[in-house]
Amino acid sequence: MVSDGIKLSTKPSPSFRLRNDSLNAVRLRRVFDLFDCNGDGELTAEEIASALDRLGLGGDKSEIVTAVSSFVPEGRNGLLYEDFERLHRSLGDSFLGGIDADQVSEETDEEDMKEAFKVFDEDGDGFISAAELQSVLSKLGIAEARSMTRVQEMISSVDQNDDGQVDFSEFKVMMQGIAAQM
Repeated sequence: MVSDGIKLSTKPSPSFRLRNDSLNAVRLRRVFDLFDCNGDGELTAEEIASALDRLGLGGDKSEIVTAVSSFVPEGRNGLLYEDFERLHRSLGDSFLGGIDADQVSEETDEEDMKEAFKVFDEDGDGFISAAELQSVLSKLGIAEARSMTRVQEMISSVDQNDDGQVDFSEFKVMMQGIAAQM
């Protein structure tokens, strides 16, 4: 399938979009902020392409520019957050079709959290170490990744059993706290 010039798989991806709206909103805002490299509140096609490349998900830059440009308001160089949400909805609906509200359940929320946890648990041992967190943050271009001390502080802030790592239950508590702040 082709959506706005980008070739998309016709097979739905269960982890592409979280089924819990509040977690999805947090994730989407975080993605926008991470991709906005210069922090000007406007996301350009170049910033999106660069971020996708850093994550190993790079696509054809001209296809990305084409897809993004139709969502950029006249007189602007890039997407404001609201424009990014519209782009996301458009691409998400093209990938998945609409999400039926009846599909939302504790079980699917748990699955979504497990998928998110796996992104950080790079070695699959069931724990997020400071080194793994630093690696993922670095791939995303987050400044805190440059300081292992800062990364260890991040781990400590959610590490309830003081083992120096984040297990899945600690990760869930952290994610539920983020969702509650929305």
